[in-house]
Amino acid sequence: MPLMPKRYKHRKWMRGRVKGNATRGNFVAFGDYGLQALEAGWITARQIEAGRIAATHFMSREGKLWIRIFPHKPVTSKPAEVRMGKGKGEVDYHVAVVKPGVILYGRPERSIFSRARLAVWDRPVPVTSPATITTSGAS
Repeated sequence: MPLMPKRYKHRKWMRGRVKGNATRGNFVAFGDYGLQALEAGWITARQIEAGRIAATHFMSREGKLWIRIFPHKPVTSKPAEVRMGKGKGEVDYHVAVVKPGVILYGRPERSIFSRARLAVWDRPVPVTSPATITTSGAS
């Protein structure tokens, strides 16, 4: 079952735009290594779940994997072959808005996580190599 919010104040949101770099969630808080987004974009709940499944497959279900993003934003769409007008479409799926610098996944060991990087090779947002990210700035 894909990730989605339990409830939200407004059912249909505006699309908005993504400006600037991430100021929150841009350091490794859980584990020692992570995958960091290089560009802005939307990652759907299905893509997050597919990355989690692929990462746990490559890790042979050993150790922990932290998902640092959550799809809060509902995206609407109209059905195919529907005439223009008649209001905004219904909620179709949910996305996580990702800015450059956000840590997508966290992992304690690097050796297994470098293989888990294959889980995000086809994601809409390019990521950096886990080797370039070290532990959080708190030393």
